[in-house]
Amino acid sequence: MDRNQSHRQVATMKQSLFDQGYLDHEQFNQLEELQDDANPNFVEEVVTLYYRDSARLVHSIEQALEKSPIDFNKLDSYMHQFRGSSSSIGAKKVKAECSLFREYCRAGNGEGCMRTFQQVKKEYTALRKKLETFFQLARQAGPVDRARRPK
Repeated sequence: MDRNQSHRQVATMKQSLFDQGYLDHEQFNQLEELQDDANPNFVEEVVTLYYRDSARLVHSIEQALEKSPIDFNKLDSYMHQFRGSSSSIGAKKVKAECSLFREYCRAGNGEGCMRTFQQVKKEYTALRKKLETFFQLARQAGPVDRARRPK
């Protein structure tokens, strides 16, 4: 496969992540705009940090859901952090599920929280797999040649 074809495949995959609602187009593109020759893997590094840091939050939420009585304020605080992190990388479906979870927290609905948290984890894991494939493909394709201003 030639390089142009590889880049088209990367672009098509990224567009499908937008079309399927996994990623927010505007937010993800803003991250990509911060990527340059000095930091060619910026987006992948940010996403890797997101998954590393959010794993701690997922664990904390799991533990808080196991406690009785459920501390809805603590759960809401954890999910607020998780939602913010998800929003920063454009994780659209994860963010939406986090918002729903927070609504259940505010209503004091433990069953709703548990059910929604399963969906949060499902979307979180699905996006992770899709982004891992996307970044692997992007690495294989190599950097995109961009027009540069003369110095």
